[in-house]
Amino acid sequence: MKACKTFEDYFADFDKDIIEKLEQIRNEIKNEIPEVEECIKYAMPTFTFKNKNLIHFAAYKNHIGIYPGSEAIAVFEKELENYKTSKGAIRIPLSSGLPFELIKKIANFNKSKILQRTKTTTK
Repeated sequence: MKACKTFEDYFADFDKDIIEKLEQIRNEIKNEIPEVEECIKYAMPTFTFKNKNLIHFAAYKNHIGIYPGSEAIAVFEKELENYKTSKGAIRIPLSSGLPFELIKKIANFNKSKILQRTKTTTK
């Protein structure tokens, strides 16, 4: 995979079906939190909020990876029980539908954590 600078660069390496899933994730998060910024970090599409990582996502041969960080994985453990997870990652099989409501809840959780940290560091 080539070095990517934009979401479009990243998406271009995949077939139409995967691009559609990636675009859906992109649009759901942007519609939910319009203030997010797009960038590529760790070679993955990443949304930042207030210059902090909000959530990363990536496509693989058999799954979409969502990377919200370990705290979000722990908080949403019960809702994630149908997916393979690790310390900071969620694996959503390509054969299943994307859980947009859950992805948006996780993104909003991370947004609230960033806002909390921002408030405590600016006092």
